[in-house]
Amino acid sequence: MTDVVTALTQALGKEIVCAGDDVPARNRRDWTAPEVLPLALVRPRTTEQVATAMRLCHEHGTPVVPQGGLTGLCGGGRPVEGGIALSLERMTGVEEIDPATASMTVRSGTPLEAVQKAADEAGFLCPLDLGARGSCAIGGNLSTNAGGNRVIRYGMTREMVLGLEVVLPDGTVVNSLNKMLKNNAGYDLKQLFIGSEGTLGVITRAVLRLWPKPRTVSAAFCGLADFDAVLRLLDEARGGLGATLSAFEVMWPSFYDLITAHATGVRTPLAGRHGLYVLLEAQGSDAAFDDPRFEAFLERMMEEGVIEDAAVAQSQGDIKAFWALRDAVAEWDQILGGHVGYDIGLPTQLMDEYALACEQAMEARFPGATTVCFGHVGDGNLHVVAHAPGHEVQPYDEISKIVYGLVRERGGTVSAEHGIGTLKKPYFAYARTPEEIALMVTLKRAIDPKNILNPGKILSL
Repeated sequence: MTDVVTALTQALGKEIVCAGDDVPARNRRDWTAPEVLPLALVRPRTTEQVATAMRLCHEHGTPVVPQGGLTGLCGGGRPVEGGIALSLERMTGVEEIDPATASMTVRSGTPLEAVQKAADEAGFLCPLDLGARGSCAIGGNLSTNAGGNRVIRYGMTREMVLGLEVVLPDGTVVNSLNKMLKNNAGYDLKQLFIGSEGTLGVITRAVLRLWPKPRTVSAAFCGLADFDAVLRLLDEARGGLGATLSAFEVMWPSFYDLITAHATGVRTPLAGRHGLYVLLEAQGSDAAFDDPRFEAFLERMMEEGVIEDAAVAQSQGDIKAFWALRDAVAEWDQILGGHVGYDIGLPTQLMDEYALACEQAMEARFPGATTVCFGHVGDGNLHVVAHAPGHEVQPYDEISKIVYGLVRERGGTVSAEHGIGTLKKPYFAYARTPEEIALMVTLKRAIDPKNILNPGKILSL
């Protein structure tokens, strides 16, 4: 054992600290490869234990990598050699739901689905939602500023946070568990840590803002001729459905055809083929008004030729079936085999042109390539899945240069909602100016001068 592992074990006990080969396989990586065996795994149950672990690692100059549900796609939760993995998996539970402030205080290791369920049972809505809801942890959602399916209405994760408790790299606990929507006293410190991917502090507790639970949900799966029709539908939906518009998911035929042909248990909602597909959803509070308005809106869009065909949900089962098609992305391994996934952001009007350019560039470099596009187009987020045939291991760097190079040419971002981690570091400057990166480095050095907290992620120091 190294000195730091001995110190951690003496201070926290063997129930909290395990070392070497005793570190479980799941804590040696996130969804990215390869595995890295840390010196030890620390699984605290309290904020005080997190603070103790950080203080000791700071004293020994030992790197620490925070871990949540380990569902990240960019390498942000992967341990570093010679470092400690700090898992928040035991710090779970909803501590309080305050109806007066419409807020929830929750521990950072709590799975997102448990947060959603607790809010629902209390008569509220936690609007953050993504496919990994059953296994991702709320602390990881905060540290990556997760997006998800309903950003068009509720915003990114940072819009849902009122306060945080954070442990700094030296073990200092910063308690900023604010419940007030308006608190303009100085710097908004929580924003330093939301989206910082665990490089500035370890989030241990959070106060989340809750919304009234929708009393109505209307949904339709629409077929459209082209992207001009998609843009028209988006514009009309923002005006015609107003604040009830909760999701606007667009699927190119490359996505729709593969999923409906190969994904398990997916129903084909439309009979014919179309140039593009849109899953449209609205959440409201008055069934007597909301459902008729939604149907009238769809009828008008069809009469004006914006929508070619639409399947309108008649039940919650229909709504789940629509979302099951959109969420079947977890089956890419079975459908495509080896593949590479990307999470990019673009000005909305450039998305279709980008999708075509990306497909053509992939085909030119890798004949027979599969390039799939889909995403939360209403908030400028496009997902790209690429498969280069004939490669036992997908040529990640070559594909990335194509995907991200086209993004840079169009003034987009290499990360819309997944973060940077290690995988996107070579392309970070495609989306941020030198001045922005320099300021981030200044913040990192000020808060973590020893560079022990999630070193090598996002920034190179």
